Amino acid sequence: MSVEPIPIVIVGAGPSGLAVAASLRARGLDAVILDRGEGVGQSWRDHYRRLHLHTPKQLSHLPGLRFGADLPQYPSRQQVVDYLEAFARHHALAPRFGVEVRRASPGAGGWQLETSSGAMAARHLVVASGYNAEPVRPTWEGEADFAGRVLHSRDYRDGKPFEGQRVMVVGAGNSGAEIALDLWESGARVAWSVRHPVNIGPRDPLGLPAQLFGIMNRRLPLAVADGLSRVIIGRFMRGLDRFGLRQPVEGPATLLARDGRVMLLDVGTIDLVRQGQIQVHAGIERFTATGVITAQGGAVPLDAVVLATGYRPRLDRWLTVADQVTDARGHPRWHAAPGGLPGLWFCGFANPISGGLRESRIEARRLARHLGRALSRGAA
Repeated sequence: MSVEPIPIVIVGAGPSGLAVAASLRARGLDAVILDRGEGVGQSWRDHYRRLHLHTPKQLSHLPGLRFGADLPQYPSRQQVVDYLEAFARHHALAPRFGVEVRRASPGAGGWQLETSSGAMAARHLVVASGYNAEPVRPTWEGEADFAGRVLHSRDYRDGKPFEGQRVMVVGAGNSGAEIALDLWESGARVAWSVRHPVNIGPRDPLGLPAQLFGIMNRRLPLAVADGLSRVIIGRFMRGLDRFGLRQPVEGPATLLARDGRVMLLDVGTIDLVRQGQIQVHAGIERFTATGVITAQGGAVPLDAVVLATGYRPRLDRWLTVADQVTDARGHPRWHAAPGGLPGLWFCGFANPISGGLRESRIEARRLARHLGRALSRGAA
């Protein structure tokens, strides 16, 4: 017996999935939202407690509802979760939680889905599951012999359990820098493993949110955007090479476009590096029973290691055509627009210099326009 297709199914009840559903509703279209988590914004719920938006609330809202005027300019993790819950209520969105999509493949009239609650069919499938599906978890020689604890940042909540301990944070992204700061504020003795040169700048250069410069730079050629950014970055990073932090040859726009590497926006970690409170080390070469040996040959005694080594989307685990629609990093090749396969849409997989939530809002509205036209034509 065939399953009657649902016009639109959205996979993911995070910011992007909710934004798409709200944008569709504004056009008189309803969608079924599926999420394997227990509430909206599950990734935000799972992040460490100290996390804050690195983009200001004025530019980070989703369609049809702004952040509250009483909130700080950079809302906290919990405030973002509260906002997403309020957003779902405001737009009367009711995702189906605890439903995992285990397989999705093209079929007659659209897409066939196998979920933890049974089979479904959809004329249009919107993938908004995000790029934080699976932690990137490197391993090293000798790790099994290490007497301390090794955990990914997904399992890190706050620095209290590490008070008085020697902890190394691995990774020079925004999460790694903020977790290093959180550990230091909790009384840990912090080492920071930075393997590659990294572009670092203040969150508020010249007293303005860095996102404003990112929005401007996104419209410029890469070389021009890099040149403008490097003026600020160069001043901010002056002298940091003697502490182990090197500026790359490539600018932030090039590294983001080519490798997906996001510029680090500092919220206080770099001052601690300059003061000698946080020690910067090269990448880990191998573990020992009592710590690690770095790529420069130095032995660092440790009680714990936190891996802020990122995530991958892993669409290939359930989307049978993932090899046709994703790039080498597993990210979709097109965003919020018709692509190579009819009825398949993506939203929220960009990590742009102009701000992720802002781009989700823009993408969602654009996707809703395309979907509305497709449905009005009776497209499958």
